Amino acid sequence: MDSSDSSGTPAPLSTQTRLVTAGRDTTAQKGFVNPPVVHGSTVLYPTAADLHAHRAEYSYGRHGTPTTKALQQALMALEGEQCAGVGITPSGVSAISTALLAVVKAGDHVLVCDNAYRPTRLFCDQMLKRLGVETSYFDPLIGAGIAEHFRPNTVAVVVEAPGSQSFEMPDIPAIAAVAKQHGALVIDDNTWATPLYHRSLEQGVDISIQAATKYIGGHSDIMFGTISANAAAWPKVSEAIRLLGVCAGPDDVFLALRGLRTLEVRLARHYQAGLDMARWLAARPEVQRVLHPGLETDPGHAIWKRDFTGASGLFSIVLQPAPQAAVDALLDTVTLFGMGYSWGGFESLVIPFDCASYRTTTQWNPGGPALRLHIGLESTDDLKADLDRGFAAFNAART
Repeated sequence: MDSSDSSGTPAPLSTQTRLVTAGRDTTAQKGFVNPPVVHGSTVLYPTAADLHAHRAEYSYGRHGTPTTKALQQALMALEGEQCAGVGITPSGVSAISTALLAVVKAGDHVLVCDNAYRPTRLFCDQMLKRLGVETSYFDPLIGAGIAEHFRPNTVAVVVEAPGSQSFEMPDIPAIAAVAKQHGALVIDDNTWATPLYHRSLEQGVDISIQAATKYIGGHSDIMFGTISANAAAWPKVSEAIRLLGVCAGPDDVFLALRGLRTLEVRLARHYQAGLDMARWLAARPEVQRVLHPGLETDPGHAIWKRDFTGASGLFSIVLQPAPQAAVDALLDTVTLFGMGYSWGGFESLVIPFDCASYRTTTQWNPGGPALRLHIGLESTDDLKADLDRGFAAFNAART
């Protein structure tokens, strides 16, 4: 079937197709489907004139290679038309720290949502504080009410939608509109949904970061981060990457690109399996509450439905009151849910968490032990049976 319109202009490609085709040049790749993994530092110039004029597509391995270019082009296609550039970093935390360092200077003030990833808080409270940058935290549900927290020196707002432990869903367009009125940039941690399900740059965000270790990689075998920015913020981000010497290893770049090609089919599975498991858990007597914005009963559902086109496999549950021994019995009984501090791979994971000690603006008092689950690519019937055994151990230890 002809994919062009009546004028002969090719129709815009779907996101699914762009994920497969963007960043590929099979002619330059000598016919191979994937780009080569370029291991290199030094780039040689053919003439002295070229050297003096820096006349070459690539100048040094740290600044980019054909492998990194292919990944950046593919990520830009995923982010959408608002994306002016994508920087790649060796971890998600380095993406956060580099993005912040790109926009702050001594004497500035930063606003951070109170449900932010804890390493984000630590970087702000320790490194930025040492550099003379002050951080204040705000209720992630405040929406346009964030206006009351702005100061004359507020330069950035950091949001995470949803929070990757407690899953509050901030109203990013409302927050971004206020930030724009005050001349501040908005930085969004978009790891949970990825740009496939949440185009944050199209909702007023200036810089969107991802721990690409998670869903972009998809196989729990790389550490990686990305920083995508609009035209206003990209020069700042690009300069920070250059000055800080931030780069990622060529093999991880290749694995990130390989993971990106299957992101749509993997994330669709995580999305549907996660919702299935969340609904099943909501009906369990051992569970007080399921924290998943994709559930109709979740306080953040309306915002999720408005701003997102899907969800991932990560969510949390609050158990009925029980001693730690009962929670540990559950954790030690399940076999398909590994205990590990990451997510986004093909395997299911579970960890206990308690963010009460590091919240500063809001209180975390769920009324029972909390677990964060990542639903992998296993059969949900098998996962339910595994958790059923875990709940039996949990109940036995409670009595």
